[in-house]
Amino acid sequence: MELLEAMNWRYAAKKMNGQKVPTEKIDTILEAIRLSASSVGLQPYTVLVIDNHELKGKIHELACPQPQIVEGSHLLVFASWTAVEAEQIDAYIKLIADTRQTSVESLTPFADSIKGSLLSRTPEARAEWAARQAYIALGSGMIAAATEQVDATPMEGFNADALDKLLDLPAKGLHSVSLLALGFRDEEKDFLSKAPKVRRSREALFIELA
Repeated sequence: MELLEAMNWRYAAKKMNGQKVPTEKIDTILEAIRLSASSVGLQPYTVLVIDNHELKGKIHELACPQPQIVEGSHLLVFASWTAVEAEQIDAYIKLIADTRQTSVESLTPFADSIKGSLLSRTPEARAEWAARQAYIALGSGMIAAATEQVDATPMEGFNADALDKLLDLPAKGLHSVSLLALGFRDEEKDFLSKAPKVRRSREALFIELA
């Protein structure tokens, strides 16, 4: 499916039919999320991939009573780092050095730039920045799902504290910020499945400066 065709096809499905998404499609979506853009490349978040029906049932009961949680095939939990510290930046710099076969020392100016930008902020501001990065990955996952003709329903309206407790996220230094249910739309039960997409016009949305 071509990109713009896929973007016109996609919407936030309200009802899903319970059909399992093939593993190869899930793998493509996850790889797109892994390759997503992130400020300075740090990726200050973790994505939990849940296809266990019992666990999804608990999430539905305790944190998010939306039908897509249990009707969908997989649930992705985007959880940002609760703390962004020098140790994590150093680990990222080492990953760059290992991947590109260069020395950590040669990357010192880049490391100092990241630390100067991030560590000068309050812990709260760093946590907020990390959460925004997770949303970039969420968007990449939604676009990838559309190209695979997999429905993807993003959610913010859930009890994050309850979900964090259920998944033991504080012990992992994580906080849930958004959910993405993956599955296939139930065209008969979802009143929006055949509704025209409503978006502002190009003229209303963009201001082009020559």
